[in-house]
Amino acid sequence: MDLITKQIQQLELKLLQSDLIAHPGLIDELLAESFEEIDSNGEIRTRDDVVGWLLHKDKYIQWIFKDFRIKALTNDVVLAIYSLHKPDQPGTDYTGSTRTSIWQRQKNQWKMVFHQASRKS
Repeated sequence: MDLITKQIQQLELKLLQSDLIAHPGLIDELLAESFEEIDSNGEIRTRDDVVGWLLHKDKYIQWIFKDFRIKALTNDVVLAIYSLHKPDQPGTDYTGSTRTSIWQRQKNQWKMVFHQASRKS
């Protein structure tokens, strides 16, 4: 795994696994102002929608990334592609999802500008 791939994977993990109520500055550090998402139901979500979810998510779930890779779109824009799974939890039927994120380098800092989740059947 090359340096940029590791860096983007760490940023994805930081966004998903950090307690953003305790560290609210991470939101602006990681999400671009123009950020938007297409959720696993195909609904378009605004930055505010996603921030609301991130602030209220279960901060104790340690998500598992599989097959993480990136594709460079330009020198300052990359596409991250990976599968996301919850650890095995009794009583849940979550099978995971395929995720894509677009990250853009803005003022020497990578920020997520777009994210899409596709539920696995």
